Amino acid sequence: MSSVLILFHYNSQKLEQLNQFPDFNNYLIFVLTRLKTEDEPTRSLSGLILKNNVKVHYQNFPPAVAHFIKQECLNNIGDPSPLIRATIGILITTISTKEELQTWPELLPQLCNMLDSEDYNICEGSFGALQKICEDSSELLDSDALNRPLNIMIPKFLQFFKHCSPKIRSHAVACVNQFIIGRAQALMDNIDTFIESLFALAADEDSEVRKNVCRALVMLLEVRVDRLIPHMRSIVEYMLQRTQDPDENVALEACEFWLTLAEQPICKDVLSGHLAQLVPVLANGMKYSEIDIILLKGDVEEDEAVPDNEQDIKPRFHKSRTVTLQHEGDEGEEGEESEDDDDDDDDSLSDWNLRKCSAAALDVLANVFRDELLPHLLPVLKELLFHPDWVVKESGILVLGAIAEGCMQDMAPYLPELIPHLIQCLCDKKALVRSIACWTLSRYAHWVVSQPPDSYLKPLMTELLKRILDSNKRVQEAACSAFATLEEEACTELVPYLSFILDTLVFAFSKYQHKNLLILYDAIGTLADSVGHHLNQPEYIQKLMPPLIQKWNELKDEDKDLFPLLECLSSVATALQSGFLPYCEPVYQRCVTLVQKNLAQAMMYNQHPDQYEAPDKDFMIVALDLLSGLAEGLGGHVEQLVTRSNIMTLLFQCMQDTMPEVRQSSFALLGDLTKACFLHVKPCIAELMPVLGLNLNPEFISVCNNATWAIGEIAMQMGMEMQPFVALVLNNLVEIINRPNTPKTLLENTAITIGRLGCVCPQEVAPMLPQFIRPWCTSLRNIRDNEEKDSAFRGICVMIGVNPGGVVQDFIFFCDAVASWVNPNDDLRDMFYKILHGFKDQVGEDNWQQFSEQFPPLLKERLSACYGV
Repeated sequence: MSSVLILFHYNSQKLEQLNQFPDFNNYLIFVLTRLKTEDEPTRSLSGLILKNNVKVHYQNFPPAVAHFIKQECLNNIGDPSPLIRATIGILITTISTKEELQTWPELLPQLCNMLDSEDYNICEGSFGALQKICEDSSELLDSDALNRPLNIMIPKFLQFFKHCSPKIRSHAVACVNQFIIGRAQALMDNIDTFIESLFALAADEDSEVRKNVCRALVMLLEVRVDRLIPHMRSIVEYMLQRTQDPDENVALEACEFWLTLAEQPICKDVLSGHLAQLVPVLANGMKYSEIDIILLKGDVEEDEAVPDNEQDIKPRFHKSRTVTLQHEGDEGEEGEESEDDDDDDDDSLSDWNLRKCSAAALDVLANVFRDELLPHLLPVLKELLFHPDWVVKESGILVLGAIAEGCMQDMAPYLPELIPHLIQCLCDKKALVRSIACWTLSRYAHWVVSQPPDSYLKPLMTELLKRILDSNKRVQEAACSAFATLEEEACTELVPYLSFILDTLVFAFSKYQHKNLLILYDAIGTLADSVGHHLNQPEYIQKLMPPLIQKWNELKDEDKDLFPLLECLSSVATALQSGFLPYCEPVYQRCVTLVQKNLAQAMMYNQHPDQYEAPDKDFMIVALDLLSGLAEGLGGHVEQLVTRSNIMTLLFQCMQDTMPEVRQSSFALLGDLTKACFLHVKPCIAELMPVLGLNLNPEFISVCNNATWAIGEIAMQMGMEMQPFVALVLNNLVEIINRPNTPKTLLENTAITIGRLGCVCPQEVAPMLPQFIRPWCTSLRNIRDNEEKDSAFRGICVMIGVNPGGVVQDFIFFCDAVASWVNPNDDLRDMFYKILHGFKDQVGEDNWQQFSEQFPPLLKERLSACYGV
């Protein structure tokens, strides 16, 4: 008999044939439930084969067979073997999800009745099955469809919290836990009993029970914090104990509590008195466990020659281009969105563990408590950072990195001593210490860059570049990521060291295995973004371009490694500008080919989905973004490339793609081509404008943003010829600028585009002035002086000339917006002067005095100094 089952196991074709016989499933259930002479693994295997059959073929089972299987399951749920009970539980759950619970009405009542059995096996087997059903069907159980069985089940489960068997107690808590996040009514009605019963289990000797109690309290903190507040002191003390539980699974569940609490408004009140105990506990949880060190090969120092395991390389996602404006005192808004840095850098342990959870908790608590945290932390830090045991020292460096964001200001006095110590740790003999030092230093990059460069920036950069060439792959990766962060902070401060930096990055090309090569592309792209045109020197181009182009030629069109390489080249092309000319033709051609292939594949797939695979549109998105980079970098030089290609036809198709990210990148490219070589765009305007109008939909923020920007660029090129198209877009733009909660970037681009349309077609746009002038002024007051702002304000001035009444109600906002200019061009300053004085003359001196009394003092001074009003 066993041999027959082994045969099933290895031959799925044979299984498919056997499934033609209705009795085959009867045979499988018979082996599982009644053939006690067979060994348990064989019986269980029979049940799992049956489970798979239920999944795929259940609707074809004859009613008699289905009935027999269901009866057998319920009759044998108390099998003496835990393995067989668990298998039957899985089978019951699979049938109940296939059948939906409605058509097996006796299932829940029978399982609940069997909980009261004197026989432990029957009680445990039923509870095991119920726990799986609660996990799989929690929403259905709390719905009218089943006549609300939870009203009976939840009170029943609560009775078993006191059961003498730890396994049963654990099942009972786990079942109820399934209904916390969904706020099931039956649970909410019994919430106080539930919380009391949890407290009664607080000191349970069984780790699985403690884990479920911790999990319950963490979820209750999210959904019913009101019920926990009266008991908060004892809960915090309990969680402090459990975060140090000898069982790491319990400690991890408990540690989640601090992470969840930090997001609650009550966090500060609740935890203020406990920081002295909590901080050392979290710091202690940040040490690598022995298992971690084995998994991370912490004893392997040199592994640079070991080829990567391809399964370990995470898929890369490309972030499409979004057009943003420069603000006062910052470098655009990109930084806010690229916060993808994990709280720790244990990628190969990407499963969540106590170390990561403790570090994340300390990070968020540092953001809540800021300076209040440090008195409790400094003594701990001192002890850890200078500890002789490398595992302890490593955890101290992680602690220092975790608090960087929240405690930066208050750490500043200690950093002149700490940063050199960390830079020293970059040379530690332990690879795991070197890699965490890279990460922590990157978290303080902002401070390093704010000091004189010779003090910290130069030594840090020198050491990080050595680590980029480390003989350990984890250190290479951490150093490359840290260096990219340093590049973003330092920007042009790096220019004096460019030659040295490029030598290192180019040498890494020959050294790196697959995974780190992808991170190296990022570091090079970020360097290009950070130093811009300073990269356009023949000696730098000769260092950088040959290895990049060699990789470009090695990669096939289907290779996903093209994504990071294309992103990198896009940044390099934008930075090098005319310096990229010798390399642009093959790069341009390949991008056009990638877009064309992708569109063709999408067409085939749409016509014959059964014969063709859907294309991976990321290839198209990244190619469009690189074409944008080329257009932006090469400017007018891109014209000859566009002439020899069908890019405008392809672009028109991409703009109508169903995938928002494709449209987003298409509109960015359209705007860049409009600026670089409008003569190729102009013949298509009549087809393009209606598509742009359709995409002014703020549901897709980035698509809408880029479409808006492209319309503004087109308007500036079209001039008066834009007139027939204004009606296609103006109402949507006015609606967007008046929407509550519209993101800042979209508001600004919308205001600029409305201003630009008014600049070229004032007669069409000016009548709408009263509908947009106020939000228009408030959204543009924080933008730096630049040509986009210039064209938009010219437009507003021209429109006020056409419709002066349109601005009267909101004139104070216009005054404020004018005052936001630091240095307008002379002719724009004249336009402002005329409007301000015209308004003053019209209302008369007394009224103007009254009106300007409302101005904040700074605005009053500014207008008086610059415009004499």
